[in-house]
Amino acid sequence: MSRVSILMESLPENISFARVVATAFITPLDPTVEEVTEIKTAVSEAVTNAIIHGYPAEGGQVRMELSAENKNITIEISDDGVGIADIDTARQPLFTTKEELERSGLGFTVMESFMDSVDVVSAPGQGTKVTLTKTLASRV
Repeated sequence: MSRVSILMESLPENISFARVVATAFITPLDPTVEEVTEIKTAVSEAVTNAIIHGYPAEGGQVRMELSAENKNITIEISDDGVGIADIDTARQPLFTTKEELERSGLGFTVMESFMDSVDVVSAPGQGTKVTLTKTLASRV
């Protein structure tokens, strides 16, 4: 099993850094270009949520843990921010708590469309952990 863990400040410029880390991590597993794009996009959405929604008033830290066993990828993105009071509502398409930032409210929908599974664990005042999983296609 391969595993990488990073801790980054909740700054918008770290969204692209997280995408690069995810790409570098999965590249040795010989993903398709489409798989790389899907994983980068899902990571971008999860990290954006942690930064924008997890720490609306003051900064904090976002953790990203990546693991791979064979072609099975797991990426956990977590924060110790404000948390989500109602996960089911937050996962609804077009739901956003940041209308003033012109957020579309499609973050979880995008993650779910590109990954095999998206698990969200959160509690108000305790932060949020999003676990993304995907099995890469075997290429012959």
